[in-house]
Amino acid sequence: MATTKKVTVTIPEDLLDEIRAEAAERGLSAYVTEALRFKRDRDRLRELSDWLQEEHGPLSEDERTTALEGLEELDAEHERRRAAASLSAGEAA
Repeated sequence: MATTKKVTVTIPEDLLDEIRAEAAERGLSAYVTEALRFKRDRDRLRELSDWLQEEHGPLSEDERTTALEGLEELDAEHERRRAAASLSAGEAA
């Protein structure tokens, strides 16, 4: 298991209320961790995309469409895994 560290962050109260409602049984820490990983991964993907475009030129419309479809598939897989983990956690309880 990964080592964890407690941190303090400031979040707008209305957003925090929404996140707590959505996080429910998973817990706020798990929700925020997942969101941060998602954001980190998107940032890395953006950096890679920018670098590839600098090296090889801009994407054609077909390439852009294919890439967006791939991202949608990844998002769907991520959601399936999250739902499966949530079900597994519920069964263990």
